[in-house]
Amino acid sequence: MEFKHKSVLLEETIDGLRVKPDGIYVDGTLGGAGHAFEVCKKLSAKGRFIGIDQDQDAIIAASARLGQFTRATIIRSNYCYMVQELKNRGIDKVDGILLDLGVSSYQLDNEERGFTYRVSAPLDMRMDQRQSMTAADIVNGYDEKELYRIIRDYGEDKFAKNIAKHIVMARQKEPIRTTDELTEIIRRAIPMKMQVSGGHPAKRTFQAIRIELNRELEVLRDSLDDMIDSLNDGGRLCVITFHSLEDRIVKTIFRKNENPCTCPREFPMCVCGQESKGRVVTKKPILPSSLEMEENPRSKSAKLRIFERS
Repeated sequence: MEFKHKSVLLEETIDGLRVKPDGIYVDGTLGGAGHAFEVCKKLSAKGRFIGIDQDQDAIIAASARLGQFTRATIIRSNYCYMVQELKNRGIDKVDGILLDLGVSSYQLDNEERGFTYRVSAPLDMRMDQRQSMTAADIVNGYDEKELYRIIRDYGEDKFAKNIAKHIVMARQKEPIRTTDELTEIIRRAIPMKMQVSGGHPAKRTFQAIRIELNRELEVLRDSLDDMIDSLNDGGRLCVITFHSLEDRIVKTIFRKNENPCTCPREFPMCVCGQESKGRVVTKKPILPSSLEMEENPRSKSAKLRIFERS
């Protein structure tokens, strides 16, 4: 299957990066290289681009697409190792970093990857195929309390307790191996009237399992501060999120880096010594245009936030 993915908020993100021809730019979620291609087009012979992705299929597709750009380096890794990967290549500071946190259209549409609840496929959901643990291990191995926690916290599903209960009951008869088996179990756990009005009943649980398996929120939370520290003065970090949990983390960490003061509000002046690292460019997130949402329905939940180092 060909790796296809329509980049979300493409023009807005490239504008937000303010690419300098001789700058160094990093895409930590390279995917099919849609954003990356536009960045590389703006770079001169003195500029440099580094693309990182943990998905082997993305690496193959991006390598082919960016092959014409001699100053592009592609690395198979998780973006949580970005700083170390840059140091390994003699780079301490960069001029811009991009993260597009969405699951690619290729990953969703490729049945073998097991990300989607719309077809029958093995319960996989690994972003990095080198990882041994799969979604099936979570569904069949986590106890009821753990399943409830992740579906409640990462899926924000008000029926999390009942879904976890039904999963445990079902797997006592035989292991749950496929996406359609799990989807049917979830359907039985949610009242029919909510299935009619609340969107696909499995959407939130699948999101929760995927986030847990790939440590998505943990990696994001642990990486943003280091990325901001890696920016040159005037450099920018652009992050595209697709659900409230991600967006909340980005928003909070950006604000903390803009105003890290821990002094009580009643203090007449700051005495904690914490200094701002820059400014939040987007006081409100940038959203897709109505035209983009119409042409690419998967963009509807996207939000772009930008931080500028000073």
